[in-house]
Amino acid sequence: MKKIILAIDGMTCSACSNGLEKYLAKQTGITKVCVNLVMANASIEYDETILDQKKLEQFINKAGFKSLGLFSENNLENKNKNEKIKFISFSLLAIILMYVSMGHMIGLPTFEILNMHTHPVFYTITLFLLTIPFLIYGFDILKNGYKNFVYQTPNMDTLVGIGVVSSMLYSLYSMYQIFQGNHHYVENLYFESAAIVIFFIKLGRYMDSISKDKTKDAIQKLVKMTPNHAIIKVDGQEKQVTIDEVAKGDIVISKPGEKIAVDGIITTGKAHLDESFLTGESKKSSKTIGDRVIAGSINYNGYLEYRAEKIGKESTISEIVKLVVEATNTKAPIAKVADKVSGYFVPAVMLIAFITFLAYLLFGYGFSFAMSTFVTILVVACPCSLGLATPLAIVVSEGICASHGILVKKSEILENAQKTNIVVLDKTGTLTYGTLKISEVINYSDIKEKELLQMIGSIESKSTHPIGKAFSDYLTDNKLEVLTVDNFEDISGHGIIGNISSQEFILGNAKILTKYDIENHHIEDEKRLAKGRK
Repeated sequence: MKKIILAIDGMTCSACSNGLEKYLAKQTGITKVCVNLVMANASIEYDETILDQKKLEQFINKAGFKSLGLFSENNLENKNKNEKIKFISFSLLAIILMYVSMGHMIGLPTFEILNMHTHPVFYTITLFLLTIPFLIYGFDILKNGYKNFVYQTPNMDTLVGIGVVSSMLYSLYSMYQIFQGNHHYVENLYFESAAIVIFFIKLGRYMDSISKDKTKDAIQKLVKMTPNHAIIKVDGQEKQVTIDEVAKGDIVISKPGEKIAVDGIITTGKAHLDESFLTGESKKSSKTIGDRVIAGSINYNGYLEYRAEKIGKESTISEIVKLVVEATNTKAPIAKVADKVSGYFVPAVMLIAFITFLAYLLFGYGFSFAMSTFVTILVVACPCSLGLATPLAIVVSEGICASHGILVKKSEILENAQKTNIVVLDKTGTLTYGTLKISEVINYSDIKEKELLQMIGSIESKSTHPIGKAFSDYLTDNKLEVLTVDNFEDISGHGIIGNISSQEFILGNAKILTKYDIENHHIEDEKRLAKGRK
């Protein structure tokens, strides 16, 4: 069995994804399928001896949708900027259309030439011309509705499409009658109804897209944790290459401040690496020859050469991204119920609307009233509130979890999380701020604590050591001035030395006291604190 995730174009509501999922599940050779509306992809497990990617894409096309090839996390685009401009433009146009068609009903001042009773022809033409842009704006809705109806997978677009087309055809007929001199047909125009229905559907989808993009952004942030370029060693020379050009076995170079490009093993050098994005541990990891490095971690203060071991989709960060995407492709129990209901909903609504239309005609109501009722049922009965809101809430939640370093393996786990009463962390499950901070100060001197930390922080600001940053951050957090430091010296593995106002300060571990023959009067406190005791 083989698993593949394909990007899908043309899905606009839960009935789309549900219909495609059912259609694919019926095909010989497909053992498991999950269509994700929010991520616009389909996760398919199939027998590779019977099917291949090309045949799977043919199935998708036959179902009325389009395959865009293999799904890639790198191709998750945020198109909200253009959509926002378009939406604002059509919002203004919708206000104008509603003002022309209904302004007189609520006593708003109107132009005499747009009076439906005194100038019905000009009024009709104006409504028609204002409606045309909305038909173009919502052409994808009409096209998908027709296509899915033909392929026997009716969805929300089908309901809207039938309602809009019905309103337009009846309005065009009324328009013809008005041109023939039957001006009373001006009361039977529904151009604005067709336009506003499309506008509100687009409004809903625009709001949905904003929520979807939160998840896409979270996945993109994970993808972008690894750099786009790397420096490899070729015949003793440094060469910059793209991340895709790095091959297994290449010697990759990492300098202070740079990100590790691929997973590998250190062959030369030592440094402190920030791996908090993966481990949550604020303390920088000390790495030396033979230690493993993870793509995306930051080289804090040393020069490293490491042999590339895992590249591309084999890297740790790629595996994490894969887990997040696969989690969005699993369905929680509540989402499965929603899909099942919405799958029967659309055909039922179409049947009810048609029966209602015939019933009103049989009971002697006018064609106009029966038609408006028919369109109302089709448009108002939107299954997306059930079939889209539920999976959207789950997927967005998984994206937010990913952005905070919480990986959800299956959607049902997220649903069951609300039942949690107790959280137990083992010794490796540390909860930290993500950066080192000063926890406690034991001051044996006569210098005031704040003044002492200001002097220490000023000297440590010259250092690149991870622990030193906690002291320099203290100055920033407490808005303390960085004092002038002279004769600064960094003694590797021991500590640092510096002068402030001609007074020498020696900062470091026990080794630096031995080096300068300084007697340690607080050796017992040191041992106690080293063991994590207060």
